[in-house]
Amino acid sequence: MAKSKNKTMYVCQECGYKTVRWLGKCPGCGSWNTLQEEVVTAENQGRGISGGTSEKPLPIGEVTVEDLPRYTSGSGELDRVLGGGVVPGSIVLVVGDPGIGKSTLTLSTCANIANDGRKVLYVTGEESARQVRMRADRLGAVADKLYVVSETNLDNIKADIQNTDPGFLVIDSIQTIFRPDMDSAPGSVSQVRECAVELMRIAKTNGVTIFVIGHVTKDGTLAGPRVLEHIVDTVLYFEGQRNAEYRSLRAVKNRFGSTNEMGLFAMCDSGLKDVPDASRIFLSDSVPASGTAILPIIEGTRPLLVEVQALVSQTPYVPPRRTADSIDIKRIQLLIAVLEKRVHLQLGACDVYVKVAGGMRLDEPAADLGICVAMASSFAGRLLRPDTVVFGEVGLVGEVRAVSQAELRLHEAARLGFKSAVIPARNVEALKDAISGMKLYGAASVKEALTLSMPRS
Repeated sequence: MAKSKNKTMYVCQECGYKTVRWLGKCPGCGSWNTLQEEVVTAENQGRGISGGTSEKPLPIGEVTVEDLPRYTSGSGELDRVLGGGVVPGSIVLVVGDPGIGKSTLTLSTCANIANDGRKVLYVTGEESARQVRMRADRLGAVADKLYVVSETNLDNIKADIQNTDPGFLVIDSIQTIFRPDMDSAPGSVSQVRECAVELMRIAKTNGVTIFVIGHVTKDGTLAGPRVLEHIVDTVLYFEGQRNAEYRSLRAVKNRFGSTNEMGLFAMCDSGLKDVPDASRIFLSDSVPASGTAILPIIEGTRPLLVEVQALVSQTPYVPPRRTADSIDIKRIQLLIAVLEKRVHLQLGACDVYVKVAGGMRLDEPAADLGICVAMASSFAGRLLRPDTVVFGEVGLVGEVRAVSQAELRLHEAARLGFKSAVIPARNVEALKDAISGMKLYGAASVKEALTLSMPRS
């Protein structure tokens, strides 16, 4: 029988593009100096998901529908992002910057699940078992059913899984795991792809939940081939500044739930703690001052109150500076243009700085009106109406458009003691007396919203 011949290919380490010769620039993604030589055999080229039972195709109407038997991870914030809990047989990719807390989060989750009676296996390829134990002592994550092994060989990991028979498995990290039957180095496109496919087969055939930790590149994107995100069921991004107190967890892909949810954690000496009432945290240090506005936003199904701060000052320099933190700078430029054209605020000779207190990123259109009010308040040096929240979408002709889930936003504001709200006029008509104890001011234009938000005494 003829032996299969090895074939040399150059593979892009960013997108997985393959070519028979080296190129300085990848034709697939445009990255420079990312093509690396790899030896690909005929077996590896045709390898896919094998094993498992063969199922007969059925008409879709005959497929039985059952609720997924989720179980809790021990963290309410993580359960929220996952869509209600951990799904057996799923594979979850956790991505984040170095030192952000990925290993801390997964190790604490392992301990919670082990204390709940399930057997857990933690596979570390970057640390020794002693180092993991030291971190577990600090986090209080020592449990009888939590097993730890330091291993990078996928064949040995599969043997450990067979011997341990865990219900929950953590791989830390996918870039350190390798298949010994492949000539490429650990972390290469081929190794990451093949190891991820094999882990997916293990998860689906054995019903074990697998959390895989992944690295990120300098620009914050997932390191390795994009196919890795397509293989897994859920992709979670752990975000935040290393020296900041709070971390946010977001799902950018979730086959078992929404991708709009966000979990919030506080980093302390004993690890990560859930922050269930984020609005109070973000507003705890707020003080009445010109250039500040409180606006309710929606993260998935959760309403949050955040503070937008703006600083507008005259400058002799041309062009003036526009700086934004946690808000798209193009959005700030658009809203400045609306204020200049429709409200006649002379911002053309002013530096404008805008940020969100606490580092929360604002993406939804409902924050437009609050940003405009904050900038106008700083420009005029006037305080907003006391205990007032502001929200609404701003159009290019200066109109204030209605937004969704207005009642949910107002209930959260009322819970925290706010007495009034400046909102789109169409939302006021729909709500009427739905929010007791709050005075609602409807604005049809940005100019009207500024008058209602900063009344002359």
